[in-house]
Amino acid sequence: MNAAIPNSSYKCQAKSVSGFTLIELMVTIAVLAIIVSIAAPNVSTQLANQRVKATAATLENALKEAKAESVIRRQNIEVIHDSTANTITLENVSDKVLSTYNINIESTVTITPNTATSVTFQPNKATFNGAQVVYTVCDSNTKATPRQVEVSAIANVSNKLGGTCS
Repeated sequence: MNAAIPNSSYKCQAKSVSGFTLIELMVTIAVLAIIVSIAAPNVSTQLANQRVKATAATLENALKEAKAESVIRRQNIEVIHDSTANTITLENVSDKVLSTYNINIESTVTITPNTATSVTFQPNKATFNGAQVVYTVCDSNTKATPRQVEVSAIANVSNKLGGTCS
């Protein structure tokens, strides 16, 4: 007995495969790696600038709070910067702590004049003995732009770009 094979021709049907080849994936990863290596230094500088900006804003807020509290309480309020603990403390005349602000550990604050360790606000909206103090805020990343928080003799507090870091 002979088995007959029908005349229908068998066609090889190739399945269409969707996806990416290994080479396409490797090229894409290489391009992404190059882009990330270019962007990484800019990101770290931006983060350092944000730390400096945040520290300067914290310092400015502490000084403005001290000025307002001296008027409200009708007594001198002293703003003390502790560089070892990275804090800013507001104290009244009886050394009672009113507020404490924490500073980012990667930020450094220097005070000009060097003899000043604190600034005292009086109820008459002036600083004690007409002291003029400049706080310079820097970051551990030397590419960050420093900022200065200035306190004038009439207790005006301003925050601006400037200063030098060593």
